[in-house]
Amino acid sequence: MATPPVPPAKPAGAPKAPKAGPTGPARATTRVTARDLAQPLNRHADGATLACFFLVALMIIPARLVFRGIPLSLTPANFMALLATFCWLFAHFTVTLGMAKGRTPVRTAVFVFLTAMIATFGYATYGFLPSDELNLADHALILLVANGGIALMVCDGVRGIDRLDFVLKTVVVTGAAIALIGAFQFLFEFDLTRYLALPGLRYTSEDASIIARSEFRRVAATTGHPIEFGVICAMLLPMAAHYGFKARERAQPALRWWACAGLIAMGLMFSVSRSAVLSLAGVSVVLFLGWPARRRIQALLVTAGFLLGMRLMVPGLINAFYNLFANAGNDDSVRYRTHDYAVAAYEVAKHLWLGRGAGTWYAPKHQVFDNQYLLSAVETGVLGIGSVVAMFLCGIYSGLKARYLSTDPGTRDLGLTLAACLVVPLIGAATFDLLSFATITGLSFVLIGAAGSLLRSTMSTARPRPRTQSLSWREAARLGARRLLHRRERPAAPSEEQRAAPGAA
Repeated sequence: MATPPVPPAKPAGAPKAPKAGPTGPARATTRVTARDLAQPLNRHADGATLACFFLVALMIIPARLVFRGIPLSLTPANFMALLATFCWLFAHFTVTLGMAKGRTPVRTAVFVFLTAMIATFGYATYGFLPSDELNLADHALILLVANGGIALMVCDGVRGIDRLDFVLKTVVVTGAAIALIGAFQFLFEFDLTRYLALPGLRYTSEDASIIARSEFRRVAATTGHPIEFGVICAMLLPMAAHYGFKARERAQPALRWWACAGLIAMGLMFSVSRSAVLSLAGVSVVLFLGWPARRRIQALLVTAGFLLGMRLMVPGLINAFYNLFANAGNDDSVRYRTHDYAVAAYEVAKHLWLGRGAGTWYAPKHQVFDNQYLLSAVETGVLGIGSVVAMFLCGIYSGLKARYLSTDPGTRDLGLTLAACLVVPLIGAATFDLLSFATITGLSFVLIGAAGSLLRSTMSTARPRPRTQSLSWREAARLGARRLLHRRERPAAPSEEQRAAPGAA
């Protein structure tokens, strides 16, 4: 009788075959640990990629171009922001797409802002609204959600300092590009934006991108107004300088970043805007408080050389800026900004807390407020304007907190730079209706999200500091009370007479 064949022995260390289940052979499975789920996936496209597409659409495509054939006026940048919002929302239903979880100050502030805007919309539409104002309220809510979504995408979807640098470098490069467009408009009166009209888009208005002021051309590049263009340049100039300093300190090519900084600075001058100068002054205060003395001196010398070069290249431009401030008391634009306080106070008193609805106060039906604080108080009430200011303050706090936690010089300087950039909207909101302009609004939300992303990345890599330096007021009060009670319960030491008395122990 033949013996059955003996199966060959398995070599040592060979993997075991999966056992057959009740319904057939089982498939080999790979075990995924919690550590694997916590790590962001190495993908070719992520939140930083979406943010960069949004920035290109926001900065390069003229702000007055919107899609044809749809009932809402949506720009390509608005479409990208809505796409990023949905991607952020759906990614949070999973744990495998690399979306950061957990609270941050920026994320909480954006949630509060969106909640306040939705409450304002509900309050406004609960009663009667004319059809034109109701349509504008719907449109404004969509844009507010889109801007809040792009901030959340940058905050949670941009993982790591390298990817954040990629986004912010895109901001600088696109800022230099629109500054170059503004230079062509100012120096040669050649409007490149006429050649950027893509198929499927239409102009919402035929307003000129070049306006005359003090015998000079005021240019807007691809933005909606020269004031907006100048304030954007003031916001982006410290970011370009940051990457120039960072490249020089790390022995990397820095000329490209200084060229971007020079173009952005010229764009600020070509806007001939008082608001741009005030914004740059606020940026300078923040940076000078955080910069070392050597960098301050270098910045002052470069500024003096730049102003001398502008005086030689465009005679009379420096004097035009001087006259903007010297004759501010007789300037019609300044008087127009200050005469509407009584009208704003009357409208705010009607709807103190939630306002009359975002987007419902518009020209020419209503008087124009060249002050975002007044406009927000009228449209969104005290809660709305408080949420807006708190959101920017949380962005500034996040940048400074990241600077405090980090020990890397580049990260520390980036935190200071983001804080300085976010000071610009707080200053610019007092000089024009900032949130009514799409480019500066979208850029502000991107930088708010960038500050949140920087703080999240810094907290994940920072070493815990020993809590020996400072105590909270509750801990200090508790410790002081313990010491006081310990002193009262301790028996007093015997005096010399008591020790010398007979019978003393």
